[in-house]
Amino acid sequence: MPEEPLILAQDVHRSYLLGRKAVEVLRGIDLEIMQGERIFLCGASGAGKTTLLYTLAGLERPQRGRVQIGGEDLYELSRRDQSLLRNSKMGYIFQNYYLLPELTALENVMLPGMIRARNVRKRAIELLVEVGLEERIQHLPAELSGGEQQRVAIARALVNDPAIVFADEPTGNLDSRNGGEVMELLLDFAENLKTTLVVVTHDRSLARLGDRTLEILDGQMVMEEMGSKG
Repeated sequence: MPEEPLILAQDVHRSYLLGRKAVEVLRGIDLEIMQGERIFLCGASGAGKTTLLYTLAGLERPQRGRVQIGGEDLYELSRRDQSLLRNSKMGYIFQNYYLLPELTALENVMLPGMIRARNVRKRAIELLVEVGLEERIQHLPAELSGGEQQRVAIARALVNDPAIVFADEPTGNLDSRNGGEVMELLLDFAENLKTTLVVVTHDRSLARLGDRTLEILDGQMVMEEMGSKG
């Protein structure tokens, strides 16, 4: 039997109200992503790539269509079951890091595990060592550079060993050197852990490092390219 996709989107629509006018952001997106793929979503500002990422990640409900994760209809689940699915199977990385300022790097990484009442301290320390922050474990976010904060965010996203990591412009606030290092780190983790990776980026040179690049234009998928690792 053919392998089933880990992520399946069918006829996904999403619009927003601007004043009295409805603006369609996603217009009938169909998408399949297999376990272990590293996918990059590209497109101009306003094309719908971040909205699509958030819809696939259980953060924005589509107005039409469906999203399946591992065969489960994500938006047919109760809010509680959606939260459990997101916490157990998904990790998130954002452009602005979203670390809690009063917590140390270690405590920030441990947070997703604490939500599930899991003792992930050992795993959190391992991940911080792997991202090169063994000397910064007890530092607060304000004491870390932007690149270091994003490395903490990567470790946090991976601490529950998720099946999928969603990343929204993870290098957007970093210079080219730090951005390249962070992306290589993320791709290496995904490859070694067999984690599915879905990344929104405007940087096409970084997008080519994945398995596939999906181009979005005016809320529709218009092109697909194989990456250098595809």
